[in-house]
Amino acid sequence: MKIILKEDVSGLGYKDDVVVVKDGYGRNYLIPTGKAVIASASALKVLAENQRQRAHKLAKIKADAEALAAQLAEVKDLVIGAKTSATGTIFGSVNNIQIAEALEKKGFTVDRKIIDIKEAVKEVGNYTATVKLHKEVSVEIPFEVVAE
Repeated sequence: MKIILKEDVSGLGYKDDVVVVKDGYGRNYLIPTGKAVIASASALKVLAENQRQRAHKLAKIKADAEALAAQLAEVKDLVIGAKTSATGTIFGSVNNIQIAEALEKKGFTVDRKIIDIKEAVKEVGNYTATVKLHKEVSVEIPFEVVAE
């Protein structure tokens, strides 16, 4: 089933992408929740016209994302404190919410939903998080987990 995404769906695509999904996923989840519409001929024409009209807005959004990515690339000393055991194992884990809060203390407002951590952070050490600012712009931020 071909559908047009109305918003970003993690692991599937970005807003206004035309993707092929299984019928059940499209009819039972994406379309009823308003995340997608069926890619009919008329819907594709409307999409093409909307993209043509929004081209300059999208260029500005991408430029803003690239500017923020350049600023975030300068962040090298992001330190997150966590309660640990004597062996250095963290009680719980460090997640994207804590990284977003640490970035906010540095003066950057970043939505926690666009921060991705590849591996589970369960020990003290150095790690890397990826911030996906735009579908073509992402930046990796190194951070260090220390014992409180």
